[in-house]
Amino acid sequence: MAQHDGQTSGVILATVPAREGRPKIVYRQAGDRFMLVEFGDMEFDLTMSFRVLGLNQALKDHGLDGLIETVPAIRSILIHYDSTRLKPDRLIQAVEDLYEQLPPFETLTIPSRRISLPIAFNDRWTRADIARYVEHIRKDAPNIINGNNLEYGAMYNGLRDAEELMEYVMATEWWSAAIGFFPGLPFLYPLDRRYAIVLPKYNPTRPWTPEGAVGIAGPCLAIYPVASAGGYQLFGRTIPIYDPKQRNAAFAENPILLRPGDRVTFGPRVSDEELIEIREAVYNGTYEYQIDHDATFDVGEYLRFLEETREEAEAFRRRQEEAAQRTPVP
Repeated sequence: MAQHDGQTSGVILATVPAREGRPKIVYRQAGDRFMLVEFGDMEFDLTMSFRVLGLNQALKDHGLDGLIETVPAIRSILIHYDSTRLKPDRLIQAVEDLYEQLPPFETLTIPSRRISLPIAFNDRWTRADIARYVEHIRKDAPNIINGNNLEYGAMYNGLRDAEELMEYVMATEWWSAAIGFFPGLPFLYPLDRRYAIVLPKYNPTRPWTPEGAVGIAGPCLAIYPVASAGGYQLFGRTIPIYDPKQRNAAFAENPILLRPGDRVTFGPRVSDEELIEIREAVYNGTYEYQIDHDATFDVGEYLRFLEETREEAEAFRRRQEEAAQRTPVP
């Protein structure tokens, strides 16, 4: 049962304590047309994203009158609603009812497209912006070795060399937990923890990043949808994931390619020249994005996979932590 905040002007509208294996919920007011629903404690747990997306799908399927849009993230859902048709108390009760009706967490099946993106590692565009950073911002940046971030990334994670770092990036599916910050920017996390690369951010931030650049900060991988400033360690470039002109069939429904719940893999590995050709084909409409629209994600199967690979993942994490302690931080 939701416990409502007695102060009508308060940010917290209601709280629900943890029960029967379900994390606690906090309902927060976010203006007169939005409500933020937060699950669990403020700590990183990728599996919380599965709960959020399960509830998000139930909300969309329910067709609640007055519900406009939902924006799921790692441990929250931002709900946009028409406050003239849907009052906060009724919205909270609807969310509670749907959450109670969800099947047990380990039996959830979530719509989850599989998307494969070609990638050029250590490409000319990211090298050029890294070189500008060294020239104009920080000449002694320890995360830049031989004009790239790949070698530093390998060192920080206890990997053999830049080539092995590239292999790790391509070895796992990356879970799209949230979309935002810049239009269409995905927050991607490795589903196979045996390849869970971790890296610190640039210090200070880089003023330049190419559109399509791929980089990592913390445990998160991002694809830059537009040319922008950025702090992620860069290691390659891929094809467009955002096109407001919607020049390719992949953007026909939405100028933003990726959605929460998508699984992204990187491959094939291409040269700079091949990437230029593919990107031209994207914009003239002849390139076909590799998307499996009918794929689903079985949470129980994934939890079993995590258990089966736990020892290997822990071994990599320990090696990674030891290497990080020996490596200078920007």
